[in-house]
Amino acid sequence: MRARDVHVRGTLLGFAADALLGDPRRGHPVAAFGRAAAALERRMWRDHRGAGALYVVLCAGGAVAAACALQMASAGRNPSRAEGRSPVSGIALTAVAAWAVLGGTSLTREARAVGAALEAGDLELARERLPALCGRDPQRLDAPAVARAVVESVAENTSDAVVGALVWGALAGVPGLVGFRAVNTLDAMVGHTSPRHLRFGWAAARLDDVAGWPGARLTAVLAALAGPDPRGAVGAWRADAHRHPSPNAGPVEASFAGALGVRLGGTLSYGGRVEHRPVLNADGRAVRTADIQRAVRLSRRVGLLALATSCLVGTAVRRFGRGRGEGGVR
Repeated sequence: MRARDVHVRGTLLGFAADALLGDPRRGHPVAAFGRAAAALERRMWRDHRGAGALYVVLCAGGAVAAACALQMASAGRNPSRAEGRSPVSGIALTAVAAWAVLGGTSLTREARAVGAALEAGDLELARERLPALCGRDPQRLDAPAVARAVVESVAENTSDAVVGALVWGALAGVPGLVGFRAVNTLDAMVGHTSPRHLRFGWAAARLDDVAGWPGARLTAVLAALAGPDPRGAVGAWRADAHRHPSPNAGPVEASFAGALGVRLGGTLSYGGRVEHRPVLNADGRAVRTADIQRAVRLSRRVGLLALATSCLVGTAVRRFGRGRGEGGVR
């Protein structure tokens, strides 16, 4: 079986596992990576960019190196097969890696839980559930602000938890899947602008910007294609994405806002710090509780389109690599 078939089948199985099962309840590899990275941060922390860069190299580089070793081992020679390779271990490894790094089902599950609480009029429960989606101060939010936070989180995390991982898996196989999730996790841990991490987390934040760039643009394109208002999505993306402080969240949130016909952005609070974000799709209406379900449905459609796109890209990448390899030994 060819490498491109192994990748596609493994990715499809991993995506299906996430859709059916969600994140592993216990022993989640990403959680284990986060604990190891937190322990290393306690030893390495210095108020210096160089220390933070070395920390990122050790954490993300170590994760990628381990994934490379596993991928090489899974492609080991098997004399019992005519082509010399056993596809089962490669498919299984890709499936497990994809399942571990994808978070689309958990994202939509948490979003729906907050939406259900708002629909039931239980603002306190909605506030209690919100931190599972984003780091805002929930007690400062009324019901419309909670709904807006959920829609923005669904948009941004569709890129971070689904599309970005699929893109890097298509380009670089299991190391791409694992590396993207490692970088994204490090950014969530140390990439923010708190006094402790302003310098130490600089490298993690910048690397996450680079790693997230292709997935964010693909997410914005797919949201425009899959949403109820493609023209509105493209218009909001072109008009407002550059105004967002994040180079990757801007296109994604603007495209979702235009596709759904709602306004996103505005005033929000993180850790007691108030931020005034630019409004995205200013001509749209305010977010309502019902828009949470609409955002979830759009996220699901974007995920499925990203899966198809990643399988096609992965097949093309591996076919090109195989062609060059065969050409080089003639």
